[in-house]
Formats: sequence, C-alpha cells, structure tokens
Amino acid sequence: CYVTPKCSYAFSFTLCPGASSLTVTTSNPNVRVKENDDADLTCSYSADFGADPIVVWKFTNLKGSQIVSDLDNKPTTPYANRVTMYGSSLRFSKVTSKDNGVYDCEVANTNGQSGKVQVTMTALVPPSAPLCRIPTSVTTGRKVTLTCHDKVGSPPPKYKWFKNSVLLPPEPSKTTDFKNATYKLNTDNGDLVFPAATKMDSGQYFCEAFNDAGPPQRSKVMKMEVRDVNTGGIVAGVIVALLLVVLLVFGIWYAHKKGYLKPKPSVVYQQAGSSLYGGEDEDVSIFLFKQTTKCSSCTIFLYF
Repeated sequence: CYVTPKCSYAFSFTLCPGASSLTVTTSNPNVRVKENDDADLTCSYSADFGADPIVVWKFTNLKGSQIVSDLDNKPTTPYANRVTMYGSSLRFSKVTSKDNGVYDCEVANTNGQSGKVQVTMTALVPPSAPLCRIPTSVTTGRKVTLTCHDKVGSPPPKYKWFKNSVLLPPEPSKTTDFKNATYKLNTDNGDLVFPAATKMDSGQYFCEAFNDAGPPQRSKVMKMEVRDVNTGGIVAGVIVALLLVVLLVFGIWYAHKKGYLKPKPSVVYQQAGSSLYGGEDEDVSIFLFKQTTKCSSCTIFLYF
C-alpha cells in the first residue's frame, strides 16, 4: 500500500491493490468555458466507497497548488465567494484565466480506500493586438530576432508572421517560394529569427496572434531595412580622428615654443606716501615690480 502525506486541509489515505474496484469519474475531464461564464466541475464515485466518503478538491497550476474544498465539503477562503459545492461536484461563477489549471477530485472512505479524477479547466479569452519588436535598421550578417507576444489570450495563442503582407511558412524549406530563406519561426512563442540577415530580408513585417477563443489580432506594420557595413564611413571617421590628434599635438608644441604656456609676471602698485618698510617716503610714486624667475627661490625687486 502507498500512504499519502498529511497536510492542513488534506487527508491521509491508502492506495491498496485490493481497491481496484473503487472508481472516481467525471462527466467532462476538459472543461472549456468563456471568460466570466459559470462552469461545473463534476465528480462522482462508485458505491464501494460507502455512505459518506470524504471528498476534497485540489487545484494545481504553474504557480503551485492549493485546496479548493476542505474536509467539511466547503469551499476554502480564496474560493468562498465564487465556488459552491453540490454533492461531490464544484460550480464556479465568473471564470477567469486565473482559474486555468488542473483540478483533482480525491475521494476516500474510513477504511483508507481512495481514488481520484482530474479535470482541466480553461477560460476562453480572445487575444488582443500583440506587441511586436522589430528593428528598423540591421547590418548584413548580423543575427536578428523579431518578437511577437500577447498577454491576454487564453489558451495561450500561437503566432504567424507576415512579410509584405505575405504569410511566412513555419518551415520555409518545405515551401518552393521560400526554400532559400534562412529564418526560423517559433509559432509557440512568436519569435522570428534571422541567423544572418541579408538585404533580401528587408521589408514590411507584422505578426498575428490567434487561438480558438475568438478572432485573430494583428500587430502594427513596421519596416526593417538591412544594410551593408559602411566601410567608407568607418575609414573616414578614423582619418578625421587621427588628424584631430595631430593638430592638438602640434598646437601644444607651438604654444610652448612661443612661450604662451609660461606663467605671466605679477605687478603690484603701492600708493605714494607709504614706505615699503613702514616709514614715510617722499611724495613720489613708487612702482614695485615683482617677477619670479625660473629660479623658484629667487625674487627680484626693482624700485623707481
């Protein structure tokens, strides 16, 4: 026998070889319902379980799992306002894409015999206009990825790409008109990849998102242009940069040679009647010229 672990809302049950006659079934294992409509998730079990077996519903999606109904056959707090129990089945009101996932109906009796059935529920939501990213200018030989994505559609939409209003086949090598094309198209995530772009890849592009919940939606049309590397412009730019460096070096050398970079002498004027040494002098103007020579420790004073 295999005994399942206990948890806060769940229960412990045993799967035994002799319990093969016990069955748990559903009338619809794949429930698909329009967004905001009601949905029933049915669960029934054989009489072998006895009069009052325990029924617990669990929900699982990519984010994890949680209990929908507890041991008392009542919806748990997150579902209390939208889910009602009738017998061993669930009824959802106003289903949204957040309800997408797998629901397990687990049934067990007091003898430890158990069984379960799975129901997958999908809310049907048409896609919106997808967001696509297309570079406007590309250099030949570079790898380029065009992306297309819609966050609304449920089930997750698939994608098509168009160039100049012509549908790009997912496998170009199998189509005569596209046998020389090198692109790779992922219809599940919407990526259109050019491993090494050529001028022939230039054109007007747009993508389309579609599922079975409603009409397909298209993105805006955007132009992608593939250009050769501008080697002439690169060479010209290098030459101009070198000329600027040469002119800068020459300018510094010329300024140094002419003495433009030497420090200028400072001139101090002292008013008449005041002595340089604090005494009174004659009524003449005294001009103090101070020049610092190349000798950092020498100072020359000239008096007139």
